[in-house]
Amino acid sequence: MHDKQVRRRRAVLALLVAVSLILLSAYFGESEGGPLHGVQRGIVAVLSPIQQGASTVLSPVRDVAGFFSSTFHAKNEVAQLSKANQELRFQVAELKGSEIQNEQLSHLVKLDNDIGINSYRPVSAHVIGSDPSLWYDQIEVDAGRDQGVRTNQPVIGDDGLVGLVTDVTSGDSIVTLITDHTIEVTAEVEDGVGDVGVLQPSIGNPNELVLSDLPHDANIVAAQQVVTAGFHSGNLDSLYPPNIPIGVVSSVNPVTLASSGQVQVSPVVDLRHLDVVQILTKPQAGSTRASTVP
Repeated sequence: MHDKQVRRRRAVLALLVAVSLILLSAYFGESEGGPLHGVQRGIVAVLSPIQQGASTVLSPVRDVAGFFSSTFHAKNEVAQLSKANQELRFQVAELKGSEIQNEQLSHLVKLDNDIGINSYRPVSAHVIGSDPSLWYDQIEVDAGRDQGVRTNQPVIGDDGLVGLVTDVTSGDSIVTLITDHTIEVTAEVEDGVGDVGVLQPSIGNPNELVLSDLPHDANIVAAQQVVTAGFHSGNLDSLYPPNIPIGVVSSVNPVTLASSGQVQVSPVVDLRHLDVVQILTKPQAGSTRASTVP
């Protein structure tokens, strides 16, 4: 039974092949107006609207598929570009940070050369924390007792005096800035005669200092430089080497100077943007030993 079905299928297949060959031979052998060409044109005429309809029906499907493909491709490109931009931002930030540190270090080197800081055994340190308050009166640095840092040692920045070490651990320190109300510095105005006063923060203004106890007849004008005098008043020992820049006289009111011996001073160091500082671990090692004013 099975063999008969196989033979029947083979016979049908052979017949179909033979008919196909005959039709093909007849089709290519007849003219354009022959019956087989007419049948072809009729089939095309019948199927063409069906094909166009199917194409119209399937067009939104193709469009949707194309939309999703384009969207996925675009998202992939956006992700790659975003990653590349992030890497570039990190590189720019790192380069900018290095540029800032290099600039501050170059200023420190210039300051070292100007006032002979090396004799005070400076220890370089990076700022690792800062006071978030408006008054911004303290910073934390990554040098401590293990590096020879002790309390009451002066700290300088890229252009001048920053403050004083007030707390020390083995690996880091707290520096109280000159804008804090607990810090007093005996300072000298470079006005030709070296008028000396006590420098303190200005009440109500964290970015200004007040130099008081000046001679009432002092000839002080704006833009004159203010430096450390190298001594303190009263019972305080000398904590600061002499001639470290602190600021410049920002304004002088002749009436206030004559009545209370005060002028306004702006710090030369940008205390809100410190990255690198130096701690002077031997503040009295300079060639000029500071004296004490009774």
